[in-house]
Amino acid sequence: MALAQNLARIALGSIMVGAGLTHLTVAREEFQAQVPDWFPVDEDITVVASGVAEIGLGAAFVALPRHRGVIGALLAAFFVAIFPGNIAQYAEGTDAFGLDTDRKRFIRLFFQPVLVVWALWGGGLLGRRGR
Repeated sequence: MALAQNLARIALGSIMVGAGLTHLTVAREEFQAQVPDWFPVDEDITVVASGVAEIGLGAAFVALPRHRGVIGALLAAFFVAIFPGNIAQYAEGTDAFGLDTDRKRFIRLFFQPVLVVWALWGGGLLGRRGR
């Protein structure tokens, strides 16, 4: 695996651990505001569960390089799974994390695919050459 991919894996994993910790601590209310009204699970439970998932996936991505492909795929799936919440934030005009205009919320939507690609590439699932 290329040095750049390893650095990408470690960076994304570290970011995920940090984000997960903020789910459980200082930004908990901000994350609760992002849970769509239509989501059938309590906002706090959703935020705690997603925070724990982020910490676990992020830590595993950093600490278990032998399993980077599986973990990268799981991270990509996680980003896809939470994308409807981002769409709902835009559609419902929910303010959180400085996303206080429709334009900012719309632009944010384009970062989710970047995270998916980052997870897949950092996991060694993209950019493979024939063996």
